Amino acid sequence: MTRPVSIAMWSGPRNISTAMMYSFGNRPDCVAWDEPFYAFSLKVHGNDHPMRDEIIAHHESDWDKLVTACLAPPPAGKKVFYQKHMTHHMLKGFDRSWLLELTNAFLIRRPERVLASYTRKWADVSLRDIGFVEQAEIFDLVADHLGRAPAVIDADDVLADPRRTLGKLCEACGIAFDDHMLSWPPGPKSFDGVWAPHWYNAVWASTGFGKPEMRATELSPPLGEIAEAARPYYQRLWQYKL
Repeated sequence: MTRPVSIAMWSGPRNISTAMMYSFGNRPDCVAWDEPFYAFSLKVHGNDHPMRDEIIAHHESDWDKLVTACLAPPPAGKKVFYQKHMTHHMLKGFDRSWLLELTNAFLIRRPERVLASYTRKWADVSLRDIGFVEQAEIFDLVADHLGRAPAVIDADDVLADPRRTLGKLCEACGIAFDDHMLSWPPGPKSFDGVWAPHWYNAVWASTGFGKPEMRATELSPPLGEIAEAARPYYQRLWQYKL
């Protein structure tokens, strides 16, 4: 790697996205940023989330300032700047073209797994809340710019074979794989967002990637309808996975 690389990883919630952030954050050459646009999304969209007021109070919510920070060189002289982005934080009416200056990658997960995990933490959920539509929109934006599909990885593949899947991801992003990515110390991290106590208890207890879920996921009829609405977007990106 001859130059710094800023990686924007686009996923929806409850998609091993925090484990992926911990994986990259454990690299000695990397600095990680947890959901840069979360406070912005809460403030502008007005939706109710756990710790909403605290998140807005503690994190930057100005779109232009956040974009500038995302496009800045990696902080602290590091070579890799890993940005964990939630796709549904990219609200309608705000120009997304800035992200084309970054190295973009996409983390996907079966919608039924996402919904089952999400509703264990927060019962109120809609198709917008899980970000599948926005993920496909951002994927199309990046693919049109590149003239090819950007890097896509599936959560099941990461869990089944972290070394192989992360190795492919690193190669696609123009960086070398690092064994530090396969494990991390337990507990909170310095780069966690203020929302971590509500959402991150399981990953705080972890020291590496767990095993993929093998059991069938059963959803209530309303959640099943959301899963079916999300499925075409998941399948469209799945065909390009590494």
